[in-house]
Amino acid sequence: MDISPFPYQGPLEPGQVRARHELAADLLERITEHRVTALLGPRRYGKTSVLRRVAADIEAAGPVVVWADLYEVSSMADLAARLDDGLGGVGGSSGDRLSRIAAGASLNLGLIRVELRSPSRSRPDPLLTVHTQMDVLTALARSTPVVLIFDEFSSIKRVDGAAGLLRTHLQPFFQTLGLVFAGSEPSMMQALFTDQAEPFYAQADLIEIGPLTAAEVVDLVTDGFTETGRSAGPLPHRIAELGAGHPQRSMQLADTAWRLVTLGDAATASTWDDTLHAIRGATANGLERLYSSLRDGEKDVLRIVASGGSIFGTAAELLDLSTGSAQHARRALLDRGHLHRDDDGLRLVDPIFADWIRERFPL
Repeated sequence: MDISPFPYQGPLEPGQVRARHELAADLLERITEHRVTALLGPRRYGKTSVLRRVAADIEAAGPVVVWADLYEVSSMADLAARLDDGLGGVGGSSGDRLSRIAAGASLNLGLIRVELRSPSRSRPDPLLTVHTQMDVLTALARSTPVVLIFDEFSSIKRVDGAAGLLRTHLQPFFQTLGLVFAGSEPSMMQALFTDQAEPFYAQADLIEIGPLTAAEVVDLVTDGFTETGRSAGPLPHRIAELGAGHPQRSMQLADTAWRLVTLGDAATASTWDDTLHAIRGATANGLERLYSSLRDGEKDVLRIVASGGSIFGTAAELLDLSTGSAQHARRALLDRGHLHRDDDGLRLVDPIFADWIRERFPL
């Protein structure tokens, strides 16, 4: 049975990352040179996938990679559990060394999550636990090259005092640790590193991950079809146009189209029509729920932007959208990663969401 060459559900394995070569090389160089880096970009834009690829290259060269996934972290106890997952995932001789260091600090790696669920009398203090975890990590870094990756770091704002705690422990090791912060709420990530009130103010180089180029998408789609005994026909440029460089959506479109073309056959114009029909049917319910969860002003702004209009122009008058409401909604949508601002103005980050809005609520 053929396996689709267009995986799009969840982060990719290192060997599946077939684009982002320049970004991966840049990140590898930065980490090797111990330049603290923050990687910003919308959700499903491939940050985790490219970091996994970079982490695999780093580990192959010898250093230890500790990966802390902070997605939706909600408390100091939750932070301790996430750090335990990362520290407990270190294997080999480095893992043995880390376990010995932790044991000397009365820290049971791999068991913190369980211990934090114990009855209150025997439950460890989460704040002290995080302090100890960071001490253990930095102790390892004194004798072993260590790279620390915080994925979805923007969630750290949910935990009072957590960012300051991490900075206190990490700052003395900025010249010896490889340190990367990645986050999917661009405005929040910008604030964490550019707001003078934040602990990590001016402590990292900010790198934005942009959309794939049309050429990259065309090459990925063409090669994927060719390598599996099919011809992509007119699909690559159609996918590049509708997918607008969104990595996950472009691959979802390619996967949907690929499944409509049998081995040895070629895609046609009708294949694209069938692809559109299938993708719209598969995503409609989820996009309907997402749209329904938004405020009225936010819905209006998305309708206007999706149609190519101005949120302060005729379309806004048609929807009775005031200037104040438009400004407030625009800021909220930018902060949450639904909208992106570039040289051409505002656009929806998710091109399939934009297509759904145009179909469902035309202006």
